[in-house]
Amino acid sequence: MLISSYNPKEMGDILVIITAPDSGDQTSTVKDGVAQITNDKGQLLGYNFLAASTILPELKGENGQVFLDDDQVAKLNAKLTAAGFDQQLTADVAPKFVVGYVEKLEDHPKSDHLKITQTRIGADQTVQIVCGSPNVEEGIKVVVARPGAMMPDGKIIWPGALMGVESDGMLCGFRELQLKNAPDEKGLWIIPDDWQEVGEAVDFDRANTFFPAK
Repeated sequence: MLISSYNPKEMGDILVIITAPDSGDQTSTVKDGVAQITNDKGQLLGYNFLAASTILPELKGENGQVFLDDDQVAKLNAKLTAAGFDQQLTADVAPKFVVGYVEKLEDHPKSDHLKITQTRIGADQTVQIVCGSPNVEEGIKVVVARPGAMMPDGKIIWPGALMGVESDGMLCGFRELQLKNAPDEKGLWIIPDDWQEVGEAVDFDRANTFFPAK
């Protein structure tokens, strides 16, 4: 997994790369403008590239999560090699916010408000996602944040479990997505059936014009 973030107003010209969730004690090793972060087992947690726009000039103008292609990751790997780091990065170009369809719903065995969904996110791919939204139901299209997605508030979605039940992503509501002019209320954004096809990357430019200004 590769999650990239660039926020020059808050952090300066630093590209943050996250490859695994925080775990254990962390060690940071800095060489030639690159900081490598590992845990106490030696697992790579990520890199910080200082003066990142000298490596990827196209970062100028970006703010928030960025999606790096194979060529960009190759340039970062060349920088890692030159700095003496041997743990390389692998590009992750799969879309992180996709249109999903809730196929099945059942009660969570340990919760009175959580539901276990089987949500289709592609022609032949269905994932299990635990959801606590009050309007989740079978037969609706929703926005699915896949593992590796970074929410507008900076939260990263990782695969995990909720009260002992595996959950591979998150079904998203108005508040989590921070859609322009959307209602400030609990609940999933139920996508109109003819808006986009299941499995497609969510068109947020279009989504931000979906709700008329009040």
